[in-house]
Amino acid sequence: MAANILIVDDELDMLDLLEMIIREKTPHRVTTTNNPLEVPQLLKEGGFNLLITDLRMPALSGADLIREAKKIDPDLPVIVITAYGSSQSAEESIAAGAYDYITKPFRRDQIIITINRALEWEALRKELKALRAKAQAPQE
Repeated sequence: MAANILIVDDELDMLDLLEMIIREKTPHRVTTTNNPLEVPQLLKEGGFNLLITDLRMPALSGADLIREAKKIDPDLPVIVITAYGSSQSAEESIAAGAYDYITKPFRRDQIIITINRALEWEALRKELKALRAKAQAPQE
């Protein structure tokens, strides 16, 4: 099943690379932006199943972007990709709500596996919510 993926990175080459990898190896649709300030509006307009973001960007950090995204869609899985990996930034990203954290350089297969896992997790969360809602609904 094709998902909608939003990718945010201030480096245009990285946006192009990620989009190419995803389009070549998956049926998913990809939207990219190099401006993290556009993300809240894009998420509100919608229908994204996954957000992939860089950690260090001008105007808004990846951790701040995750927090903003989670205000709009608390269940949205977020994958952080960064060239400036550290245990502190990984902890901060996960604490902000990231599903996973990948350091550059990365392997193409690693990205695809992580995307697939995040989308499976998102689908399971939606299914669980629906089942809980059904279980809590008044019985006729």
